Amino acid sequence: MRRRASGGVITTVTTVAEGAVADRVLAASRVWLGLAATPTFAAMAFVSSGHGDAMANGLCAMGSGGTPMSGMVTMYLLMGLFHVPPWLRLIGGA
Repeated sequence: MRRRASGGVITTVTTVAEGAVADRVLAASRVWLGLAATPTFAAMAFVSSGHGDAMANGLCAMGSGGTPMSGMVTMYLLMGLFHVPPWLRLIGGA
């Protein structure tokens, strides 16, 4: 709620139909964002594992001189696993 300079209150009126549409849009956004996380983290783990040496050298001062399972690769894989449940719900039809 915002106040006007004169002290009055500005209110926003939302109809029930607008609220229902907004709720559906938010629900669909949550689903798609949940589904986007796992493949994104998998791609980041792939690039971090040394399959993109030129890009890794450009992004990181240390380059990719570590082991294939460096800390970043492990972190991205764990984050991808953490975000798998939306995919399992989609496959399971729940």
